[in-house]
Amino acid sequence: MYIVLGLGNPGREYQNTRHNVGFMTLDLLADRYDINICRQNFRSVFGEGRIGGQRVVLAKPDTYMNNSGWAARDLINWYKCENSELIVIYDDIDIPIGTLRIREGGSSGTHNGMRSIIYQLGFDDFPRVRVGIGQPGGQRNLVSHVLGAPEGEERDLLLGAMNNAADAVELIVRGEIKEAQARFNKKPKKEKKKPEKEETVSETAVSEHDAAKEVKEEKHE
Repeated sequence: MYIVLGLGNPGREYQNTRHNVGFMTLDLLADRYDINICRQNFRSVFGEGRIGGQRVVLAKPDTYMNNSGWAARDLINWYKCENSELIVIYDDIDIPIGTLRIREGGSSGTHNGMRSIIYQLGFDDFPRVRVGIGQPGGQRNLVSHVLGAPEGEERDLLLGAMNNAADAVELIVRGEIKEAQARFNKKPKKEKKKPEKEETVSETAVSEHDAAKEVKEEKHE
């Protein structure tokens, strides 16, 4: 069986933000396969069903982003799935908006939620689907960018990417991760150089905001 973990922050104020593309992609999968994500346990809201004949659990951690690993660990301990049967979907500021990167394993990069998952599980050889949200433009800072809701063309690009991410998860569950990579790991066209150098940001600035919002305390290790 597979655990498909979509990352995000719980709460209505975060519902349609860039940081919650993992939650929103999970909703797309739930709609496609009539899976009701409403049960509460394992520090998550989750539902069980089938995709491509495989039993799956679709889960949204309710720990806030920085402590997503608590939920991942509880789910793995209960369902006893193999490392390769955990699929994580999350936003990534380091790839252009509307693009995907699918990997079979590796480091967390700059993502706090992934950092928590790898730390709590003690391994990183599990598939992940990264949905590009791009870097903030103009004078907008990182926190405002990731915790803001996209509009117009950007929203359309992100919706397309989330649908592609759901397609990729379906392929992975069917044992076709190589096909998912071949189909969706496409390099974006090179952009023309901008006259002014834009400062590159990391997700570190988000951690303080997420930490302030974390209201749940770990009750067991």
